[in-house]
Amino acid sequence: MAWTLTGSLDDYVTMAGEFLRSRPVHNTIQLTALQSLRARGTSVFGDVAPLFGWWRSAVAEVSAALLHTPPYPVLLTGLPERSADELAGALAASGRQLPGVNAQQGDAAAFAAAWSRLTGAACHEFRRTRLFRLEQLRAPVPFPRGAAVSLAGVSRPTAGVVRVAPVYTPPDHRGRGYGGAVTAAVSQAALDASASHVVLFTDLANPASNALYRRLGYRPVEDRVVLRFELRGRPAPLTLEGP
Repeated sequence: MAWTLTGSLDDYVTMAGEFLRSRPVHNTIQLTALQSLRARGTSVFGDVAPLFGWWRSAVAEVSAALLHTPPYPVLLTGLPERSADELAGALAASGRQLPGVNAQQGDAAAFAAAWSRLTGAACHEFRRTRLFRLEQLRAPVPFPRGAAVSLAGVSRPTAGVVRVAPVYTPPDHRGRGYGGAVTAAVSQAALDASASHVVLFTDLANPASNALYRRLGYRPVEDRVVLRFELRGRPAPLTLEGP
């Protein structure tokens, strides 16, 4: 049982691709990032080369994976028990600079504790997010009328999953139903294009948006946390949103 780290996108796809596709909703960010890397090259997210990794069990099955595309935090799937310490050690030994970690809460905490012991970096909570999946779309009632004031985008389908992001309404127009209407519209468009799953992430600090997406028919899948690392009082540059 061990972690393998590599800079080879082809090796990562070969070794971890099937594992990632086995849970396409949970791994939507990783799969979308891989799609971008394969289509546009490994420099698509920045000048620092991406790093990939996977964990193989005692029976040689891949059961966890990581993706680091600076300036984003290192992105982890669910981690097998007691694998966080070994991962932190492998990344520290490689000399990799990490601005933070994005993972399920327990995994993020375990990795951050190990990373802090090895590097001396302090750790601070940056944001908590919740992954939602659409069950049955319900259009907002009443449906707002007027000029276009909100926007919403969607990712390209990856393993049957379409992710809604971003969704934005100017502050002066919030609270009038525009965000819900545009989210419902792009969600329906994804369904009409034969998406198997439509998902989105919310900021748990924003109860209004979390309630809105529930009313539209989205249901929680999992919660994640982004922890930011800070070395000697100097936080590393960090971009929050996933690829």
